[in-house]
Amino acid sequence: MTFGRGDTHTIIGEAEARAILAEGLAAAAPDARRVLVIIPDATRTAPIPLFFRLLTELLLPQTEALDFLVALGTHPLMSAAALRRLVGITAAEARGQYGAVELFNHRWDQPEQLITLDTLEASEVRAITQGRLDMAVPVSINRLVLRYDTLLICGPTYPHEVAGFSGGNKYFFPGISGPDVIHITHWLGALLTSRALIGTPDTAVRALIDRAAACIPRRKLCASLVVDGEALRGLYVGAPEAAWQAAADLSSRIHIHWVDRPYRRALAVIPPMYADLWTGAKGMYKLEPVIEDGGEIVLYAPHIGNISYTHGRILNQIGYHGSEYFVQQWSRFRRYPWAVLAHSAHVRGEATFEGNVETPRINVTLASRVPRVVCERLGLGYLDPSDVNLNAWQGQDDTLFVPKAGERLYRLLPPQAAAR
Repeated sequence: MTFGRGDTHTIIGEAEARAILAEGLAAAAPDARRVLVIIPDATRTAPIPLFFRLLTELLLPQTEALDFLVALGTHPLMSAAALRRLVGITAAEARGQYGAVELFNHRWDQPEQLITLDTLEASEVRAITQGRLDMAVPVSINRLVLRYDTLLICGPTYPHEVAGFSGGNKYFFPGISGPDVIHITHWLGALLTSRALIGTPDTAVRALIDRAAACIPRRKLCASLVVDGEALRGLYVGAPEAAWQAAADLSSRIHIHWVDRPYRRALAVIPPMYADLWTGAKGMYKLEPVIEDGGEIVLYAPHIGNISYTHGRILNQIGYHGSEYFVQQWSRFRRYPWAVLAHSAHVRGEATFEGNVETPRINVTLASRVPRVVCERLGLGYLDPSDVNLNAWQGQDDTLFVPKAGERLYRLLPPQAAAR
């Protein structure tokens, strides 16, 4: 059973959020003694400080342990100060009233912090991925999960370029998983293409994530949030699959903006919460479906000076290319981390590779502190951000201007709907 509600017009206030959490947790985990809450990092808009406070109010008095683990995936580690900011507490509060609560970073890159729970057989992976992948997959995860009897996901759901929608079991895989599931799910997403997956709840990637999550031998719960700007529009508490499904249904009504025609170009203003192109490329993914063939997306990010803090060295070697480029030269590229290949392919978007010539469907231009020479070497266009007049990009019939890009998906209406 899932507890909660959500709609596109009303806001869930603090008192109601507390009541939903209390009811859901009392029904699903009345005997929880040791609870690990898995939360997103700062690259997701969500009222994490509110939910940190509510969960500690509800659970600290009745549990032996209540800790929080940030589902970083392969994102950079957060400092102690950044972790405190994420949950909205001061250093004094961390030492005082929250002194019993641990805040953990996930370390996907340290084998000693991981444990392999099971291995998905190649035949099962082949069936789930509809033949796109034929390999056994070790299911490894942060070994912290085995120290607790209850794992509680608490985070928002948005359209997502790999999983269709974020949230739910995605906080386990790839959020706190080992490298195998991270690389395989992302590469599967690249093979299927972001344009086909994003904003679609029922995907092969989601099926693979859910199957991996079934290997976790602990009680799993989820508080799925749907956030519209700063407003909490939805909150669902229950099993991860059901709570996520309810949140994805509401997210599809809030976070997908339908347009009746494609645009020749778009300017995506990348907000400061995305510190590098690895995360800031969400501005590309969310606009790609509404850009006409031969069009252009400009990612305006004057605060970004790094392609990827974690994977920049590898991206400098491989550049940005469509998935066909890598598949047709697989003997050359298969040794690279597949999640990095997937990021490259998602940023480039759909592209053909024939006669050793790659032709992207659209062009991607970066207006940031990343120098022109780096952009051009990687295969991206360059625009000096000081030359961008935001006012000039607005109000043009062939141009889409998005003042805060990365969380709202733009999609084309089907022809029959657009004609009405």
